[in-house]
Amino acid sequence: MYFSSVVVVLLISALSSSTEAFKCPKVCSCDTSKLTATCVGKNLTEVPQTVDEISLKLDLKNNNLKVLPRGAFTHTPYLTHLNLQRCNIIKVKEGAFRTLGRVVSLNLAYNKIDVLYQESFDGLSSLKELQLDHNRIEEIQPGAFTQLGFLNMLDLTHNQLVYIPNMAFQGLNNIKWLRLSHNSLNNLAHEAFAGLFTLNRLSLDHNELQFFPTETMNRPREVTRLDMSYNPMTYLGEESVSMAKLTHLYLDHMSLQDLSDQALSGAPKLSHLDLSHNQLRYLEPLKGPKELSSLNMTGITEFEYFSYKTTNLIFTIILFLLKGNPSYCNCYLRPLREWANVKKVKLLGACAGPPHLSDEPLQAVDPQDLRCRSRGEMLQDELEREESTGDTSPTAKPKPKVKCPLHCDCDIEAQHATCEGQGHTKVPRGFPTKTQLLDLRSNHFHYLPANSFPGTGQVVSLHLEFCKIHEIEGGAFRGMKKLYYLYLSDNDLTSLDPEAFSGAPELTYLHLEGNRLVQFPGSALKLLPSLFVLHLERNAISKIEPTGLLSSVTPTLRELYLTNNTLTSIAKGALDSVYLGILHLDSNQLTEIPVDALSQAANLEELKLSHNSIRQVGPNAFQPVSQSLKRLYLDQMGMEKISQDALVGLNPGLKALTLHGNQLQELPDLSPLTGLEEVDLQENPLLCGCSLLHLRRWMENVSLEVVATCGNPPEVKGQKVREVTVFKSCTENLSTVKEKADVNSGLSSGKRPKPGLSKVSAVKARPAKPKTKQTKATKKRKQPNTTKSKKTL
Repeated sequence: MYFSSVVVVLLISALSSSTEAFKCPKVCSCDTSKLTATCVGKNLTEVPQTVDEISLKLDLKNNNLKVLPRGAFTHTPYLTHLNLQRCNIIKVKEGAFRTLGRVVSLNLAYNKIDVLYQESFDGLSSLKELQLDHNRIEEIQPGAFTQLGFLNMLDLTHNQLVYIPNMAFQGLNNIKWLRLSHNSLNNLAHEAFAGLFTLNRLSLDHNELQFFPTETMNRPREVTRLDMSYNPMTYLGEESVSMAKLTHLYLDHMSLQDLSDQALSGAPKLSHLDLSHNQLRYLEPLKGPKELSSLNMTGITEFEYFSYKTTNLIFTIILFLLKGNPSYCNCYLRPLREWANVKKVKLLGACAGPPHLSDEPLQAVDPQDLRCRSRGEMLQDELEREESTGDTSPTAKPKPKVKCPLHCDCDIEAQHATCEGQGHTKVPRGFPTKTQLLDLRSNHFHYLPANSFPGTGQVVSLHLEFCKIHEIEGGAFRGMKKLYYLYLSDNDLTSLDPEAFSGAPELTYLHLEGNRLVQFPGSALKLLPSLFVLHLERNAISKIEPTGLLSSVTPTLRELYLTNNTLTSIAKGALDSVYLGILHLDSNQLTEIPVDALSQAANLEELKLSHNSIRQVGPNAFQPVSQSLKRLYLDQMGMEKISQDALVGLNPGLKALTLHGNQLQELPDLSPLTGLEEVDLQENPLLCGCSLLHLRRWMENVSLEVVATCGNPPEVKGQKVREVTVFKSCTENLSTVKEKADVNSGLSSGKRPKPGLSKVSAVKARPAKPKTKQTKATKKRKQPNTTKSKKTL
């Protein structure tokens, strides 16, 4: 007892002494309990060196630091939050933040920084939020962000950026939101956003982009929100927007005069589209978006309404036509007004003309009052408007030219060089030293000897597609220390020299699809410690041996594409990788799920096995990846049976499941997969009987549009599972159904099933024919509960 009392006294005295000893500069105020130091508006010209070492937060805003020297914060290694806002900072020298490995938030807004150097943020390995808005940044040097692997949000708004070069944001492996609003951007390199695999939101509004950067936007594949408003674009052509996961697109306050009906065909998930404040006179039905639920067309003049198929729209749409915008109420608006009446859609806003309807609320205008003048009058008005405004289309300045190899074109401003399709048999030499993108595709090199690319040390992206290359000598890419992308697609390679990629240590994206490789090129990949994405589609690889272990060959590999090979087997553990997130094995010759091969792929999110000859899927088939898997594709495999326990372990994180075009008569219980957003069960000859009752119940209780068709019995063949009445004869109570399924599950796994595993379980029972009187009696006694909310399911 005495000993414990002494310990308590000692601890109290130690804590009190440490609090008293907390150092605080004279000009600052400190909170010893929160370990913070505030030195705001003290006209400091350098970082105070007497801030206590154990401080967690340091606020230095509104000072006059100007330059942050190397090691400026070596005395505060435990900082987690650092505010340097409005400090007149002009330059951040290399290593200024090198000791701040714990900082998660850094605010450098409202300073005078004009260049982001390669080592500017070296040391900030834990940083999650970086604010660089309201500076004078006009250049981002390659590698400026390579140390910020955990950054979630980067704010570069209100700067002076005109051009984003290739790989400008290299290293941002966890970025969620990139803000580039309010700059002067008029050009984006094709690979400006490459490598941003986790980017969800991209803000490019208030810039000077005249064309939608289609190819650039194809790189960040996880973007769901894109803001392009306040850019001077006049036209969106076919397939301008090809972003598979895009849900919100803002194209307001631009200069759009025409929009192709195919412009958004590559954005099937688009649900919110803002086209307000443009110059569109009419709009044809947009093909592509299937989930459009909000369409803003504020300020559309003389709008010619299009007839959308109502199946593609949610009836609660509000079309915004707000007051104060030139919404001309004539005959072109009549279909919209009539449609709004029928569907009870509220139209907000008022008419800007003609005079007798001016300021009249749209909701109050009678459709019969929406009339048009003659076509001749309208054309004359349009001609007069054009003559009065004149041609205001911006004139593009010619790009400066420099000396360049014969039959090549070099752009020193964009740092691009191309010799595409010029019949070269040897790699040309003499490109500008600052070239970052080198395009040599469609030539006839056949063979790449060692040192094929002298003087290209700054090249980030190299295109060698369709060059008939059949051999690459060791050291061919020697000296290309900044090479990040290498495209060797559609050549004649049958093997790779173990030293083929020596000299290119930063290579992150490697495209080898469309060659004739017969073995997984593991030995050649050992020299690529940064390899992140590997494309091997359309080769002749038949098996992956244990020597191809990803964990030892390419420990950082995140995406592996092996579609359209001749794979028949994958050795146990051959695909082990801590980082592997996407694996495409579709269109091969596999006959079973490669469970053993995936035993250590604990972070796999997407698995494609479609178009293999896998006839059966057994219990626990996806157990090794069950906790991480989000998308599973099992289409067109000729699958005849999938075990009731095949999907056991897959949690609500699974978003997509497709079983299209198989030979399945029964399906496992899908009710535990409460996170599903995409399900495809079409073209399976399902046996519509009591054993499929769980599927019918599930379909009735989810908001997903699930299509499944009966193949048997003959009298319901071809009918949708959701519509047939055959299930009315299934009188077995759902609780009994679940009990039987749980017993079966317990027997197959050898242990007692856990309660609550599923809400509606499948039945592997013979569809007995109950007597009519018993059926009615049972129905009268108790009806199964089918009123569960969608939220619960």
